Amino acid sequence: MTHRAFGAARLSLTAALMCGAAMTQAHAEAFNRIASFPVNLNLPEGAEALTETSAEIIDVTADGMTLIYTDSPLGVVGMVDISDPANPQPRGAIMVDGEPTGVAVVGQTAFAGVNTSESYVAPSGYLAVIDVATGALTKSCDLSGQPDSVAAAKDGSFLAVAVENERDEDLNDGEIPQLPAGHVAIVPLTGGAPDCAAMVLADVTGLSAIAPSDPEPEFVDINGLGEIVVTLQENNHLVVLDRTGAVLSHFSAGAVDLENVDTEEEGALTFDGALQAVAREPDSVKWLDDDRFVTANEGDYNGGSRGFTIWSKTGEVLYDSGLSFEYAVAQAGHYPEERSGNKGAEPEGLEVDVFNGATHIFVMSERGSLIGVYADGETPELLQLLPSGIAPEGGVAVPSRGLFVTANEADLGEDGAARSHVMIYQLQDAEPAYPTLVSGMDEAGRPVGWGAISGMVADAETPGRIYAVNDSFYAMQPTIFEIDATQKPARIVRAIRVTREGQPAQKLDLEGVTLDGNGGFWLASEGRSDRLIPHALYHVDAKGEIRREIAFPPELLAGETRFGAEGVTMVGDTLWIAIQREWKDDPKGFVKLLAYDTKSKEWGAVRYPLETPGTGWMGLSEITAHGDAVYIVERDNQIGANAAVKRLYSVPLAQMTPAPLGGELPVVEKTLVRDFIPDLASWGGYIVDKVEGFAIDADGVGYVSTDNDGVDDSSGETFFWSIGPVAGN
Repeated sequence: MTHRAFGAARLSLTAALMCGAAMTQAHAEAFNRIASFPVNLNLPEGAEALTETSAEIIDVTADGMTLIYTDSPLGVVGMVDISDPANPQPRGAIMVDGEPTGVAVVGQTAFAGVNTSESYVAPSGYLAVIDVATGALTKSCDLSGQPDSVAAAKDGSFLAVAVENERDEDLNDGEIPQLPAGHVAIVPLTGGAPDCAAMVLADVTGLSAIAPSDPEPEFVDINGLGEIVVTLQENNHLVVLDRTGAVLSHFSAGAVDLENVDTEEEGALTFDGALQAVAREPDSVKWLDDDRFVTANEGDYNGGSRGFTIWSKTGEVLYDSGLSFEYAVAQAGHYPEERSGNKGAEPEGLEVDVFNGATHIFVMSERGSLIGVYADGETPELLQLLPSGIAPEGGVAVPSRGLFVTANEADLGEDGAARSHVMIYQLQDAEPAYPTLVSGMDEAGRPVGWGAISGMVADAETPGRIYAVNDSFYAMQPTIFEIDATQKPARIVRAIRVTREGQPAQKLDLEGVTLDGNGGFWLASEGRSDRLIPHALYHVDAKGEIRREIAFPPELLAGETRFGAEGVTMVGDTLWIAIQREWKDDPKGFVKLLAYDTKSKEWGAVRYPLETPGTGWMGLSEITAHGDAVYIVERDNQIGANAAVKRLYSVPLAQMTPAPLGGELPVVEKTLVRDFIPDLASWGGYIVDKVEGFAIDADGVGYVSTDNDGVDDSSGETFFWSIGPVAGN
């Protein structure tokens, strides 16, 4: 069956993706993140600090006090004490002699599926039974194959395990069938213990139109009637079983046609493509009640429709989100451009539960690292968006305590980036704290995609009007964004594309922007010789067309490194450019504030003293002139617990007297204005590394922004906030 999703998408978009407008309204309650737990805190004693960990699937004990998660790379089931949810504590990890793939908790007992396969053609695995109180592995059951997800009946009477026997993606280009076939293991529980001898291996072969001999069960869930729904992801099929393993219904997950979708990985967010007959290929599935369930249509084989679908258990499509979720992700700055040609925002995980009498659906964007919280209904309403760690894989609701939790699988510690995290949210009588910046729709009804916000400047006359540029992550779409910071969240109201002879300007890495005083802008581009991007200043008109290019002088370029211009501001006729790190002619611990006189065309500089980094490097991110001072953003390149310096300093304008390049340069004195780390910590996540934008508006109010790296090895979170009146105003 092919189901056209456009009507549902438009309807949902009108209600949900007035995201900015909806989130400005007073909310009686909202989920806000209150804590972030790096799972490397559960590393065994003596393990190397950068040992890979990964929180993937997560559940909670019946009392809501202990989280249980699977950690496949480490080969453990980890535990987190959330008796104080705002201060989660490590409870250790249990080795399970294999790769844990799924977990479900009944009371104080955790049941984990563990993959022990020697190869794709000889899959094996078992059900591990863990006493949460003692951490002891008390029993095991052979599952006759490689398990994936595990679900428990609501009354605790049995378990269902999706035994996938996954395909080898390197064999014959991953084409299926690839035997042996998967199945669904149904395990009775007696007194809370599994009855292995009474296990039923439900046969789901011969049902799907795609590779019927090789079903690959991916995800299972059980309703109040004891009925099991299972997704056959690669087969694009759904099956409903009873507890004996009998097939009650089965049907194709169908396909959708998608219009106004981003399909190319070209360094731009365009949303002007089309995809026809895209198989939904659902991954996770959750019952909404005893008659309906919802699927996250991630795709893994030949499809992935980028949304979610609500089904009757007999196969009727009751609702399809179309592109509305993907558009919400894009408008919040979380769209993963590097996945445009594949699965877009990639909805993968789901959770469903009832809070204060209302059923909530939590849809997790694995690649966008964002959670959509929906109210169940004939047309589900997007209530809010939640920031997450990198690649949310699983989630669990704890309604009795007003909590929601995500497990985020990506561990980028070896790259100096974020570790895998468990993140905790609380339902509060408060407005949503996130997102802090959103965009709208363009004239063609497509989202204005954005990300990688770098330099900023404020409008000279209108309070709360800010201009910001994106960096080279969007190499084919350099843009100046006009932001209305008087709204909450702040809203991008205009995108001014930077062009050269009417075409998107290439070979730019925009890191700074300032007003030219005549309706246009000066832009600072951070050069990289290895990518043929010049270190330069660009003068653009009000429409973004480049009118003038000023190359850095040879005497400066003789000492160049890739860490160049990171901000620009204007004082009279002089442009001041903050150079991020030491160049070859700089003493260690000092960087240049470079000056260019637009009238005389002369260059000069002063030197700025950096803080001493504890770990990594120290550098500048922004420069802003206001009153009798310039304000400098200085930061290290560390994240999380290692982050030490994310600060705003001031330098008196009286000291900004440039000396000619090539000789001795005067050293300016700096004064601390604000430490941004407490601000960043207020969002409940780990401390991000890139505080990159700062501006002071016409009323003297300071605004700060962070760079999300275009959701590339990043949580995608952009924090845009005001620090109030800047001292001296």
